[in-house]
Amino acid sequence: MNNVVIPDGTTRIGKSAFRGCESLSSLVIPGGVTRIGDGAFRDCESLSSLVIPGGVTRIGARTFFGCSSLSNIVIPDSVTSIGDEAFGYCKSLSSLVIPDSVTNIGDYAFYCCYSLESLILPDGVTSIGEYAFRGCESLSNLVIPNSVTSVGKCAFYDCSSLSSIVISDSVTSIGERAFWGCSSLSSIVIPNSVTSVGKCAFYDCSSLSSIIIPDSVTSIGDSTFWGCSSLSSLVIPDSVTSIGVCAFRHCSSLSNVVIPDSITSIECYAFSDCSSLSSIVIPVSVTYIGHHAFANCNLSNTLRQELSSRFGDKIFW
Repeated sequence: MNNVVIPDGTTRIGKSAFRGCESLSSLVIPGGVTRIGDGAFRDCESLSSLVIPGGVTRIGARTFFGCSSLSNIVIPDSVTSIGDEAFGYCKSLSSLVIPDSVTNIGDYAFYCCYSLESLILPDGVTSIGEYAFRGCESLSNLVIPNSVTSVGKCAFYDCSSLSSIVISDSVTSIGERAFWGCSSLSSIVIPNSVTSVGKCAFYDCSSLSSIIIPDSVTSIGDSTFWGCSSLSSLVIPDSVTSIGVCAFRHCSSLSNVVIPDSITSIECYAFSDCSSLSSIVIPVSVTYIGHHAFANCNLSNTLRQELSSRFGDKIFW
């Protein structure tokens, strides 16, 4: 079955209707169709293009999952939701226009769309699901619109070409591992609206040389900036009260840090293996520093002795 024309009068395409039709390369859906079931075209590996008719309001879970040849698809203004894994492993999809009508992008929605280079998120989107763009290794830039309030866990995990991203002032939380492995990301401004940055959020962003943390953030979580080897300077705002385990571990270019008076604890391995770190100011407000917090740093003997007298040798080993 290579070419299919669905007859006029059809209003619904059922769940998994064409699933696994590996030879299906061409499909015409009539304008009367208003519903396409979950997984309807899953693993149609030869399907290269498709126009979704204007009456459809939802692209369901795994609708086009595994359509590895799909390079062109038109989503109409009637669609309000893109379901979980809807376009997962659509390896040939290089660009996509999501209409303004869409308000929700589900978990894993564009998971491993390796060729996706260009994407415009409309102003109507309020949330970006977990793993939504994980592994979109060709995606180079993105603007998160003002309507979005949360960036889900692992949303841009391993988007290795992502060099520029604008996070709007409406975002209040950045999920854990949200930008893990975005090795081309060189700078980022976290807006003042953000109060929570999840653990490992910028893990191994090896090109990240500049980041602005706003006064709205109250804690820096575990492994948040682990492996940000290009990060050379950092301002920690007065709003932060704690620095998590391994928060800045392996930030090998970080040379100096000023800890604000608001901080009371620095967890273990927080600055471990920051091999360029030669200067750090720790205020009297800090009452606890965990073991290995400054292991393999380049601190002077005088500074090491001072810190040892306050917190013990354990912070260096």
